[in-house]
Amino acid sequence: MRHDMTTPAPGEDSGGPDMVMIPGGTFMMGSDHHYAEEAPAHRVTVDPFRIDVTPVTNRQFAAFVAATGHRTTAEIAPRAEDYPGALPHMLRAGSLTFRPPAGPVPLGNAYVWWAFTFGASWRHPEGPESTIEGLDDHPVVHVSFDDAMAYARWAGKDLPTEAEWEFAARGGLDGKDYAWGDDLTPGGVHMANTWQGRFPFENLTEDGYARTSPVGSYQPNGYGLYDMIGNTWEWTQDWFVARHQAEAGKACCIPRNPRGPAMGESIDPNDPARIPRKVLKGGSHLCAPNYCRRYRPAARHPEPVDTSTGHVGFRCVRRVTERNG
Repeated sequence: MRHDMTTPAPGEDSGGPDMVMIPGGTFMMGSDHHYAEEAPAHRVTVDPFRIDVTPVTNRQFAAFVAATGHRTTAEIAPRAEDYPGALPHMLRAGSLTFRPPAGPVPLGNAYVWWAFTFGASWRHPEGPESTIEGLDDHPVVHVSFDDAMAYARWAGKDLPTEAEWEFAARGGLDGKDYAWGDDLTPGGVHMANTWQGRFPFENLTEDGYARTSPVGSYQPNGYGLYDMIGNTWEWTQDWFVARHQAEAGKACCIPRNPRGPAMGESIDPNDPARIPRKVLKGGSHLCAPNYCRRYRPAARHPEPVDTSTGHVGFRCVRRVTERNG
């Protein structure tokens, strides 16, 4: 089933070789068949917009840093006053890196395989001794929401809303589990960089990649977009709440260009620092059939805006009404 689309067609007035024009249209956002936070499935309309063909790469982010001198969140030591109860020795610059355990572990505590690594950043994705040499065409990682927004503004762009991102990821398909249809690996072919094996200790790398892959390594979706699923999660503008807004499901009025809930609603009540959370989309190379089956357009995940990890990146949009871009 195809989206109910309006003009212009994909590829027209693209805004440059690195962006694709996405037609406006109405589609079924979310899902009632997977994780609770994806519900309720509801009709949404978005206006036409342009979106980056791939996630922002290390090469592109390096150009931004060279032009602006931007320092990422991971490169700045946290302030004690912003993190009540934080241990003093932890108030150092760094980011979260994936550290696979030696064998099976309970899947209820992600800190078993995530470690806050001092010195980890976009330049040093696995820690201070690592580099991005040879990774120019891989998606940039270890970027917070503020880092992604800073890049987008420098580029004369914006970050997508959750609705825009999901509409683009579906590639013109409506009501399908995946961005390419209803089978995860049609004909045995891996369509995205995800985890094969038993997460988090056994990575069979059947798709050829243990961590991130160069952007464009897999087939594009119906709109010509690469890596909308897998490889890295991607930031969106919307604040996260545990379910889609209830009023969105009303048949009388289909939301147009929804922007999600208010910031205050996105704060985890168990977080003493009260850091609001944005919606991540797309899943990553760490999503596996036995854990985090979020390699689907409808899937979503909360991420504190101050947090960076080795599996979160972003891509940008330019809306057709923003004529100064």
